[in-house]
Amino acid sequence: MCGIAGTYHWPDGKAVTDRLTDVLAHRGPDGAGRYSHAAGDGEVQLGHRRLAIVDLSGTGAQPMVSDGLALTYNGELYNAPELRGELESTGVRFRGTSDTEVVLEAWRRWGTDCLARLRGMFAFAVFDERTGELVLARDQLGIKPLFLLRRGGGLVFASELKALAAVTGGKLEVDHAALVASLLYYWVPDSRCAFREAEKLPPGSWLRCRPDGRVERGRYWNLKDVAAEGAERARSGELPDLGAVVEESTRHHLLSDVPVATFLSGGLDSSYLTALAARHRPGISAYTIGFRAEDARFEAMPDDLRYARQVAARFGVDLHEIEIAPDVLDLLPRMTYHLDEPIGDPAAINTFLICSAARDAGVKVMLSGMGADELFAGYRKHLANLLALRYQRVPRPVRRGVSAVVDRLPVATRRRGLRSVRFAKRFLSFADLPEETAFRRSYTMYDRAELLGLIDPDLAGTVEDVLTEHADVYADNELDDFVNRMCLGDARMFLPGLNLAYTDRSSMAASTEVRVPFVDVEVVRAAFAVPGDRKIVGRQGKAALKEAAGSVLPREIVYRPKGLFSAPLRAWMSRDLAPLVREVVNDGELVRSGFLRRDALRRMVAEDAAGQRDFSKHLWHVLTLEYWYRGATSGAGPSSPPAG
Repeated sequence: MCGIAGTYHWPDGKAVTDRLTDVLAHRGPDGAGRYSHAAGDGEVQLGHRRLAIVDLSGTGAQPMVSDGLALTYNGELYNAPELRGELESTGVRFRGTSDTEVVLEAWRRWGTDCLARLRGMFAFAVFDERTGELVLARDQLGIKPLFLLRRGGGLVFASELKALAAVTGGKLEVDHAALVASLLYYWVPDSRCAFREAEKLPPGSWLRCRPDGRVERGRYWNLKDVAAEGAERARSGELPDLGAVVEESTRHHLLSDVPVATFLSGGLDSSYLTALAARHRPGISAYTIGFRAEDARFEAMPDDLRYARQVAARFGVDLHEIEIAPDVLDLLPRMTYHLDEPIGDPAAINTFLICSAARDAGVKVMLSGMGADELFAGYRKHLANLLALRYQRVPRPVRRGVSAVVDRLPVATRRRGLRSVRFAKRFLSFADLPEETAFRRSYTMYDRAELLGLIDPDLAGTVEDVLTEHADVYADNELDDFVNRMCLGDARMFLPGLNLAYTDRSSMAASTEVRVPFVDVEVVRAAFAVPGDRKIVGRQGKAALKEAAGSVLPREIVYRPKGLFSAPLRAWMSRDLAPLVREVVNDGELVRSGFLRRDALRRMVAEDAAGQRDFSKHLWHVLTLEYWYRGATSGAGPSSPPAG
């Protein structure tokens, strides 16, 4: 796991690449390197920061150069031993044991055809000295990031957007459409980028730059096609052995020359992975979090800690408990810097603090249960959208009466949040809507009218573009299974746009690699071969995965209420962050620029304070957006995280 960067036909490429690489130092504290070579009438520069995980010797150093090919690579290749054996059978001789060398030799033999063979998480750049061509590639599911910026025939790329902003001197223009999308979702979709000139290389794709200035793009893997193939398997009755597939993926994800630990929240996904990992690595360490008692009570949060302790004791896991009582006034600007784009999920703070604690204990690699909810219909929104179909059959006068009663209920008392009321209000906000609109509304921050009322009226057309994009992505399939349509939408938007993005950026801020065994090409193939009525059974979400996990975990863990890998936002907003909210609402840069409307923000604050609506998540995201916007428009470009 590393940070990669480079330039192609870019002015002052050597100095620019060194600067890019310096900004990425936290991603790779174990080593640095740079490569340069002529490319037609220009040159290529490749930079690298190394976090040594596999082959800790010098033979794993990068950029790796061999017989006319140069590679800078960020990732882990879990089928490297199998590919190594296949390549050796053709006469290839390897110098070391790194997966980087396997990628390089696979590229030499198969070119872009090698990409579909790679099982892992990766983003890389490979340069061919003979042709002068540079190719960028990104993994199938968008686990690893790759940002790029093109000007004329030149290109600059890096693992983080802040690196591109730094080398352009803070002159990149903010893309207001991306900010509108961020307000809607509380994250920036992978199809957009917070700066107008920059872009993200799409998952499952590659880009080739030629010395004559031509650029070619290609896609080698498409999630829509995988879902369609899965539907065919399901129709034929060919159901996968989920337990075997998940265990095999977990075993592959333990490949490492340094210690590996796990996240253990006490929920199904992390408990399942931890139990499987402990089979192959007895005594493995795990890290879990707890919150200040008063914060947990105010938020009405479940007691996840006792479940984590139960799993650790049962499987002989060395459990480390971390209390989350952060100085959020200090962490907010730091996390905004590291997250690169305005991402309003406070779970990023949890990830950063857990990874920091693990890193302090000498752990470089963590396994996470990320992705299981998206692929196996484990979120409340999946069940809620199914229930909404039934609710729509209730006579309209009855529904109007229910809405009137729930609308009058408070979401919090003075000392305690009322989660059931929050859920009811959320459900009724989308229960009467058509399928795609209801699904979008079930997990986004605002409906169309609310979003239009919050921002500059001149951006009304942009709102329509953002909503249309969601509708287009959701409809871009031929699945006849409602649950799997939702899972596909999540796997294409929610997973890479939010969960994988904040996991990568917050973990790498702590110089720690997080692996996601559920976000694996073989697990994904299996997931879409499971019919929706096997994923949600009655009111039980993630039913197929629970059935598989039942052979490993005690029933109390498998069927416990769903936990929350989140933070006590209402408590933070009412205490730690209340003065900052007032400052941002009354005199923030977003309000002064006209992007956000002060009157709309004030109404949100008033309704939240009165306990009638829960706007804690919305206001937290406004704070993250404000801090990001200040940095993005300061004119200097980011160079280092805020002090503290």
